[in-house]
Amino acid sequence: MIYADAVVTNISQLVTCAGEKPKTKNDMREAGLVEKAWLAALNGRIVFMGKEKDFKANVSLTRKARVIDASGLVGLPGFIDCHTHLPFAGDRAKEFSLRLAGYTYLQLAELGLGIQTTVEATRAIPAPELEDICLKRLETMLLNGATTIEAKSGYGLNREDELKQLRVLKNLARRQPVSIVPTFMGAHEIPPEFKSDHSSYIKLLKEELMPEIKASNLAEFFDIFCEPTVFNLDETRELAIQAIKLGYKLKIHTDEFVPIGGTELAVELGARSVEHLLNITPAGIEKLAGSRTAAILLPGVSFFLMTDKKAPARELIDCGTIVALASDFNPGSSNLFSMLFVLQLGVFTLKMTIEEALNACTINAAYALDRQDEAGSIEPGKSFDLILCDLPSYLHLAYELGKNPIKTVIKQGKVVVEQGCIKE
Repeated sequence: MIYADAVVTNISQLVTCAGEKPKTKNDMREAGLVEKAWLAALNGRIVFMGKEKDFKANVSLTRKARVIDASGLVGLPGFIDCHTHLPFAGDRAKEFSLRLAGYTYLQLAELGLGIQTTVEATRAIPAPELEDICLKRLETMLLNGATTIEAKSGYGLNREDELKQLRVLKNLARRQPVSIVPTFMGAHEIPPEFKSDHSSYIKLLKEELMPEIKASNLAEFFDIFCEPTVFNLDETRELAIQAIKLGYKLKIHTDEFVPIGGTELAVELGARSVEHLLNITPAGIEKLAGSRTAAILLPGVSFFLMTDKKAPARELIDCGTIVALASDFNPGSSNLFSMLFVLQLGVFTLKMTIEEALNACTINAAYALDRQDEAGSIEPGKSFDLILCDLPSYLHLAYELGKNPIKTVIKQGKVVVEQGCIKE
């Protein structure tokens, strides 16, 4: 007999995203659809998925079990946002206005705006205030279905403020239900005090910050912005090799503006993911095809920056790349909280099918964070992270725009959003 302390009954459609971990090529078109499904969990872990008849024959409820009737609702795994820059202060509304007037992202950076604006604000804010700001952002992400996110530092660019960002993330992980995967991204930009001396900043990262942060268990991943105006290919390689030696898992921002071989280097070094890829080359695509490095595409960036250039999702999927989608939530190039909107952008701007976009926002995004055995699909043994949506079918996730259909979010077996509101 299977015992359960949480049950969801009569789910009109359950999209499980179950199967291969991760999904590639034609498997990305398999949503794992179960009609009229019942789900049961014990201690936050899924113990049963199937039909009512099998549930009643095999599952027994504990004395205080909670039962949720999901009649008329669509269920799917909690969204995984595998690329965010959550812990920052301030905003870049002025920069946004200038961009509307015709300035490009790179021109704004030359004016001293861009990342440096956020660095100044993040350095200035006390940790408790930064934590409270991030807590509100996480509530919005949760209301939009994200149950796990990755979060990068990189707006401190010195010892004190990089540690501040990462400690805020550690505290937030204890204060609210969304799972947070921390990434140290001190290699997000060259700080102003090192603009004429890249090598000294790289030495600071390699010899002081990277070892200290890893020893303090403040970050699981290390990420590098590999672009000619930030860290060139040789500098990226130097930092990446040090990160691997120290035990970090590796991510690389690359091929966003100018392709300099960052994708190829990421695959060569066994990086878990490469991110952005708006200007990936045929050689980069060929290198990714069939590799174990995930391509994290960020359609919110092209949308927010109003550029025609987009990552070649169709080509990447068709050649066998592991494709994930994420928000790139940040104040300058993607001020975007909703993974549901990311899914919709994947369909409308990257020409993905709804099933491909669903898998890219769940099981493949979980893989990009090395969480594929914990989250990203509805299967026995995994964390009971479930979204219930008021929709006639899962196809309406992309068919109906401009509203949030998410009524209930369950995280590790506990209802954390009920009737579209955060549950205290």
